[in-house]
Order: sequence, then structure tokens, then C-alpha cells
Amino acid sequence: MRKVAIVGVGMTRFSGKQDKTCIELFAEAATDAINSSNLKPKDIQSLFLGNVLGDFSEGQGQPQAFAADYIGASNIPANKYENACASGSAAARDAFMWVASGFYDIVLAGGTETAAKMGTPLATRTFAMASDSRYEYPSGITFPAVFAMLTHLYAKKYNIPLPKLKRQMAQVSVDTHYYGARNPKAHFQKEITIDDVLNGFTVCQPLQLYDCCPFSDGASAVVMASEEVARKLTSKPVYVAGIGQASGGNLPSQKEYLPRIRARELSGKQAYSMAGVGPDDIDVIELHDCFSTATLVALESLGFFEYGKFGEAVEKGQTRIGGKIAVNPSGGLKAKGHPIGATGGAQIYEIVRQLRGECGERQVEGAKIGMTDTLGGDGGTLCNMILRRGW
Repeated sequence: MRKVAIVGVGMTRFSGKQDKTCIELFAEAATDAINSSNLKPKDIQSLFLGNVLGDFSEGQGQPQAFAADYIGASNIPANKYENACASGSAAARDAFMWVASGFYDIVLAGGTETAAKMGTPLATRTFAMASDSRYEYPSGITFPAVFAMLTHLYAKKYNIPLPKLKRQMAQVSVDTHYYGARNPKAHFQKEITIDDVLNGFTVCQPLQLYDCCPFSDGASAVVMASEEVARKLTSKPVYVAGIGQASGGNLPSQKEYLPRIRARELSGKQAYSMAGVGPDDIDVIELHDCFSTATLVALESLGFFEYGKFGEAVEKGQTRIGGKIAVNPSGGLKAKGHPIGATGGAQIYEIVRQLRGECGERQVEGAKIGMTDTLGGDGGTLCNMILRRGW
């Protein structure tokens, strides 16, 4: 396999309901990614696009074909990925493999979504289609319920009083909003307090409003190239050092491991093995914090903290910039936003810019190795990617 570098990234502002279509949003992000790669649209050989709900939000099928034409890369092969919230990451993973194989030299990947324009009831219903539609959704289980159950399971398994765990989770939300307030592309750009979190209305007990990520509109894009091509395009290539992906069934089929997510453990192990690194080597991570519970489950599953010990770590500031591992300096899904098809590409966008030292007051000083973690559904798809600075 050839070495593959990310030579350019692009991302729109993530926000609530936008007037632009998902194709227009992706064109904006893709144009930035292509321009920052010192390329032209005609140089792109293939497009891999994550999009989940375009059928429902806009009545738009096969957005990948129209997006390719829209950006001036007409007639290239274009494929759409639907892996729930991990769609953009799955697209980027496959883009890497196509370039690594030698079939393509330059590939554009990313994602786009306009979920916010659907409104909360329809968005909640369509998001739940990524769980088991035969058994879970008819039982009233939408994703807030999934992570509420995981919270209770976590508290019981590790013998942590629920009020204490809720305060620790609230600190997660406070941290992400702190960084979101410093990210001009974030959906929420305001700081909050622990009291703001604990006094918010209950979404699904014990999760409250600020424990939950928003529905967002937005797009992201990543240009990948072979090492030979990359060195002609940029003096700051960021190499894909490791990738991982694993799948899981519905929640009952995962009961042996819950609240751990077995697919994440397997995917993370693949990425670590391929990159030849471990958790202690990672300087910064963008992980899937769709709910504050998801942060603690992810960090423990990926080996950053012992099981049941995350809460103590977050209280000590070990997940902030300057701590043991810088977690979600973009603001994460919780504050940066979560346009589901675009989330994976946005995570890569942040890590690439962190490794290039381009994040201003959110910068993780000296960052050389970064990681992304994207969860699709309630453990149905997990994707991880490890990126390494190439200069």
C-alpha cells in the first residue's frame, strides 16, 4: 500500500436551519478543500460523499452525482455513503484505501447534511432509523434513550452515584462549550456553567438539554493524495497513519459488553495496530460526543483511561488542552454541531488543522499525532482514523 496524505480540508459553518441545500453546502466546503490543496476540480478523480437524510430533508437522492457536477468535477465516479453518523468517516476511510491501493492518486471525500431544517420531531424520528426499526424504535427508544440507558448502566457497573456522575458529565459539556466559543465555525459559540447543565430541562432521564448535541446543517470535505503527489502540492502533508472500522448489531445483541461499545474497541485496535502507536502517543482526539455519556464511554473504550475512572479524570482537567489528552478542541458534536453526514469529515478537518498549528487559541501545542472517532447509530458502525504530521 502507498502512503496517503491529506493535502486540503474544508468546512462550512455548522448551524441551525440554513437556506442552502446540502449540495450547495458541500460545494462550499469542497471548494475550500480543493483550493487549499493547490488543485483544480478537474484534478479530482473520484468523490466519496457521506449523506444520510437528504431524501427526507430535501427530497434529494444521489446528491454525490450532482455535487461532483456542481463543483466542476463532472463525470467522475461518485458514491454516497450511509453509515448513520459515521457516514463521512466511512467515506474518508474508503477514499484512503482507493488512493493507498494505487487505483486513484487524488480523491475528494466528505459529507453534507441539512437535518436542522426538518425540525425536531421529524429529525428525531429519522435519526432513530439508524437503530433497530423493528424492535428498538417501536419500544420508544430514540437516541437520547439509548444514551440515557448507557448512563444508568455505567453508574451501576462502576458503582458511581448518579448525582456524582451527572456532575462529571456536566463538566464534559462545559469543556466543549468553552472550545466551541472559540471556534468560528461552531454551532454554539457561548460558554456555559455546570449549573446551566444541571438546571436544564430533562430530555431523557438522566440526560438534560446540555448533555445532548444539536441537530445541525453543514458540510465538510477532505482531499487525499498519494505521497508522491502530496509532496508536490504542500509543504505540510498530514499522513493517514491508521484506520479502523467495525460494526455491531442492535442493543440486545451487545448486552455482554454494554455500556462499553465493542465495535469501538475493535475499530480502535485496528487503527492503533496499523499506525504502530497506542493511546499514550495521541496528542489530540476528536471523538463522537453526541451525548456527554458518549465521551466517557469512548475515551475508556479507546484506552485513554481505565474503565470507570473517566469522571475523576475530567474533574482534574485531564481531557482539556494541556491535560493527558486534548479532547474535542473544536467543541465536538456537542458545541461544534452534528450534521450527521458531515461529522466525520469535520473531525478530520480539526485534526489536520491542529497538526498544522492553525487553530489559534484552541491550538494543542506541539501536536504531532491526532485521532478521530465516529459512532454510527447505537454501535452499528464505528470508524477511527489516526493522522500524523508529515514534516
